[in-house]
Amino acid sequence: MEKSTHTTEYAALRAELRAARKLAGLSQRDLAKRLKVPHSWVAKVESGERRIDLVEFCWFISACGLDPIIVSERLVRKWRTFHPRRHSKEERSK
Repeated sequence: MEKSTHTTEYAALRAELRAARKLAGLSQRDLAKRLKVPHSWVAKVESGERRIDLVEFCWFISACGLDPIIVSERLVRKWRTFHPRRHSKEERSK
């Protein structure tokens, strides 16, 4: 299995995070203040230099004023278009 950080899915995740921040009208520094992290943390997450876990994803998205469930559902729909067979019900049940 390839490392997730080198996939089109992870690139889409990073793009979604960046878009959420920009939609909220926040700079990386503004978001970092809300999250109480160094501004470099936000920059590293968005660039892919630092991985983000599910809890951090929820904090990040919530700090942008968005619902993590809605954003994650949008991401999953997008991911299915990248590799339809990988995400099909038939393949998962094997």
